[in-house]
Amino acid sequence: MHIGICTSVEHAARLPSDAGVDFIEENLQAYLDPLLDEAAFEERFRSIPQTPVPVRSANRFLPDALKCTGARVEEAALDRYAAAAFVRAARAGVRTVVFGSGGARHLVPGFPKATAFGQFIDLLRRLGPLAGEHGITVVIEPLNSGECNFINTLAEGARVVQAANHPNIRLLADLFHMRRDGQSPEDLVRHAALLAHVHIAEDRERACPGTHGDDFRPYFAALRKTDYRGPIAIECRWTDLPAQAPGAVRALREQLSECGF
Repeated sequence: MHIGICTSVEHAARLPSDAGVDFIEENLQAYLDPLLDEAAFEERFRSIPQTPVPVRSANRFLPDALKCTGARVEEAALDRYAAAAFVRAARAGVRTVVFGSGGARHLVPGFPKATAFGQFIDLLRRLGPLAGEHGITVVIEPLNSGECNFINTLAEGARVVQAANHPNIRLLADLFHMRRDGQSPEDLVRHAALLAHVHIAEDRERACPGTHGDDFRPYFAALRKTDYRGPIAIECRWTDLPAQAPGAVRALREQLSECGF
């Protein structure tokens, strides 16, 4: 089981050598900035510090202003942005792009949810082949209902992934969001065939594993039942990354081991 942490390469460069971290999940907008012109990106990319572990995934796919649902969706702008993002992701060694982007998909009051699902699925049908050209997998992240009002459950995420019907469009399960909204570990089993990425954080303060003693074992047992072999990324609020990361990874591995991983 590969365990990663969500942080910047600048912060990751300060990780101790024994942190036990297998990969970094970066902020796509900050790390790859698809809105930058090519020359400016090249200059910035050359200055990025080396990290002790590779950057293999990136979250925060779309900026809030680039709406993918609602009355002001600009399909051409979305396609240009995605094309630049995937080219740069492939160059940087990123293989998974997390499509959470709650601000970009948030629905204004009164906008029909059925229309939004149609818009989102149309976008995914365009993104799938484009991502596939560059060896990128896009994973759809359901967000808890306190943070976004569209695609909140694994079932809703599975709905759009199945409708997109492309091998490079898959599903993410965020255990923080699931637990916030009371989703069952059995939901992981129901949608296991689509699952390609997992996020985790403790409920209180969105802390890293091991801080308050949250028990993730029912969810890990469900993942084990499905023979899940994908990565897990700790997406939390770090207060002292170099000091916290080794203990967080150790606490996570202990619970995973108890569940047969």
